Amino acid sequence: MMNVAVAAGGYSDEYIVSLKSCELVYDSLNPEKYRPVRVRILKEGWYAEIEGEKFPILKEDFSYIRNGEKHRFDCVVNIIHGTPGEDGYMQAYWELIGLPYTGCNFYQAALTFNKKDCIAVLDKYGIPHAESAYVNRELGYDTDQIIEKVGLPCFVKPNQSGSSLGITKVKSKEEFEPALQKAFKEDKEVLVEAFLDGTEVSVGVIKFKGKTKVVGITEIVSHNEFFDYEAKYEGASEEITPARIDEATKMKVEEIAVKVYESLQMTGISRSEYIIVNGIPNFLEINTLPGFSPASIFPQQASYAALDLKEFFDNEIEIALNRKNLWNE
Repeated sequence: MMNVAVAAGGYSDEYIVSLKSCELVYDSLNPEKYRPVRVRILKEGWYAEIEGEKFPILKEDFSYIRNGEKHRFDCVVNIIHGTPGEDGYMQAYWELIGLPYTGCNFYQAALTFNKKDCIAVLDKYGIPHAESAYVNRELGYDTDQIIEKVGLPCFVKPNQSGSSLGITKVKSKEEFEPALQKAFKEDKEVLVEAFLDGTEVSVGVIKFKGKTKVVGITEIVSHNEFFDYEAKYEGASEEITPARIDEATKMKVEEIAVKVYESLQMTGISRSEYIIVNGIPNFLEINTLPGFSPASIFPQQASYAALDLKEFFDNEIEIALNRKNLWNE
């Protein structure tokens, strides 16, 4: 049997969602193949949690000591949201110590977590996206110039953050500065994007048995101004799977989502967001560790697609072990 760490938590406000996601992932691992252990990666420390007891993680090899015996892991299933598990730091660490992990590698994690840089790369592949402007708190900015470029209304969002934390829909010039300050609380870099009036969809994409596969397309109907934290996790939205779009639009969304996944050379799960305007899906962002909490979209898509999660995580762990073999070549 393989010893598998289900790593959850993180250093941002998203850690709460991650700890909820951990439970579904933990329960989805085949007990005939794996001995899963919950591992918490939190600001206050790293520890394995077993039967209510906490055992500190030794950072030299990501092991722990219990009853005088050292326990090592054969693989990590990563479900950490936000930094340091979604932005490349943990991936680079695990790779340095030679421990296989699920999901994308450290470069893809760092790139996709940085909205500005990710959009810049995908622009080279012809992926449609909203007009945007970049603001760095330390470099100064011209509000009039930004608004002239992107127009009103617009979205002000932290460049590196998830779960819609720190995002504001700005309708007037007077609302712009307070929105910036809210975003700056999450990140010193901010992305300002033009408002697109269309249908919002979330698309789950995976690499499964060697093929890139769209798991599902979910339509997002927010009861709020946009799909914010409350809409995502506190029931203030409708998530309709499959999305209510015609077949031609569905095919276009799938085509773009697969192109995004493959252009970024992704592995593991991804959930990318789009606004469909006149039949064209415009890229918003990609999440490389989407939530697995009861309120999360990807499990809904997996259920609709009849994707067996035990089989899926078998596939993820197999990819992780094969990647380790490439490190050793």
